[in-house]
Amino acid sequence: MNITLWIAQVLLLGMFGMAGVMKTFMTARAKETLPWAKERSDIFVRFVGISELLGALGMFLPLLTGILPWLTTLAAVGFAIIQILAIFTVHLPKKEYNVLPMNVVLLALAIFVAWGRWGLFAG
Repeated sequence: MNITLWIAQVLLLGMFGMAGVMKTFMTARAKETLPWAKERSDIFVRFVGISELLGALGMFLPLLTGILPWLTTLAAVGFAIIQILAIFTVHLPKKEYNVLPMNVVLLALAIFVAWGRWGLFAG
């Protein structure tokens, strides 16, 4: 179970890390390639990017260092919330159904990590 959780965490780290870097440091490119970002301010796009970067760090640093390991669970919950908001406030209203499968996969991975890591610290 622990290995499967680490695999899910690395996948989330990679996906949200790459997306966070683009939104934070290449905001103009993000606004060109991401339809939802075109309608948002640069500050909002950067805020989302920074949130994703912090969550990506939270996927592995707390458990790796042993310092506040429950933060990994919190990061996974944060990713789940980001995906739920993306699905219901952006993609469904705009009928962007082609991106929903990726959102659902990321949501499932985030829920799996939150559930799995919560079980390690709750008991």
